[in-house]
Amino acid sequence: MTKIVKKRLSDSRIAAGRKRRLEKLSRRPDNEIDTSDIPELTEKFWQNAVRNPFYRPLKQQLTLRIDADIIAWLRRQGQGYQTRANALLRAAMLGDLNPKRRKERGWPHGDNPRRDGIAQTRRAG
Repeated sequence: MTKIVKKRLSDSRIAAGRKRRLEKLSRRPDNEIDTSDIPELTEKFWQNAVRNPFYRPLKQQLTLRIDADIIAWLRRQGQGYQTRANALLRAAMLGDLNPKRRKERGWPHGDNPRRDGIAQTRRAG
């Protein structure tokens, strides 16, 4: 029989001496910390950077009313239509958050895409 033991970092106890050393270090100002042995990060370092492959954003279950033709289009592409819908919404969100891309798309107000956007159009119609 196998016994499974779960341990959390919060469960571990820190010895009093170590706790004192950590508290002393945390009170030191940043300019007193010697970083000479850490190389400077350049643009070249970040060129091949990738998002953490283990990152999974939290999902929230909700009811969302979407036009029937959009759902039919997503479902025609096979299994995973909800994942595809999420990817489309994420791409739109990231494009909305990136001011450079907003200007490339020709939105009249790069700082506020909703100023003359869908919300205004729907109210007028």
